[in-house]
Amino acid sequence: MLQLTYLSHSSFLLWDGRHRIAIDPFITGNPTCPVSVKDVTADFIVLTHAHGDHLGDAIALAKAGNGTIIAVNELANDVADKGCNAHNMHIGGAHVFPFGRVKFTIAHHGSASPDGRYMGEPAGVVISMGGKTVYHTGDTGLFLDMQLIGRRDSIDAMMLPIGDNFTMGIDDAVEAVEFVGPGLAIPMHYNTFPVIAADPQHFKAGVEARGRACRVMEYGETITL
Repeated sequence: MLQLTYLSHSSFLLWDGRHRIAIDPFITGNPTCPVSVKDVTADFIVLTHAHGDHLGDAIALAKAGNGTIIAVNELANDVADKGCNAHNMHIGGAHVFPFGRVKFTIAHHGSASPDGRYMGEPAGVVISMGGKTVYHTGDTGLFLDMQLIGRRDSIDAMMLPIGDNFTMGIDDAVEAVEFVGPGLAIPMHYNTFPVIAADPQHFKAGVEARGRACRVMEYGETITL
């Protein structure tokens, strides 16, 4: 069993009944997030990159709950320097944690800290947990190697951006779903700010026209995969 909660933007919580994982926990300062950071706990925090709308409250969450931040090497080193528990990884590498397996994938984007320092490469992440496997693409443009990700792992849910401008827009995101072939596509990274305004129902219609399933999750909504 795996429960997935969408906090908004690119922020998700995963829970298998024992472990709680936060992905890109942008809560404070997020105009669409329905909870505050004090409402969220996490044993592990997975970061796809260091931009402020993804790093978000990771450091505060890790310190509050003695959690561990999982990130690419340079970003993991930085949060460790700030007093957090960290597990260093990098793109293409996988590791088995108490909750399951994490593997970082490529993502075509950037990664710098809010103050402009280089934080390694941006990434997507494949997490196997609670008998399910999810693929959070991080911020990325469309790339053909997504086909390999779907070939190597049977993806139960794929969370991917549709907001355009900084990432894939709707048309490219529909193509990305076709490349990966997940059991369920979940749009993210849209409508947080005017520049990434997008209609998730348009995305849903495009995915379903290809014969695939899509769920437009409400902010704060939880589903069981």
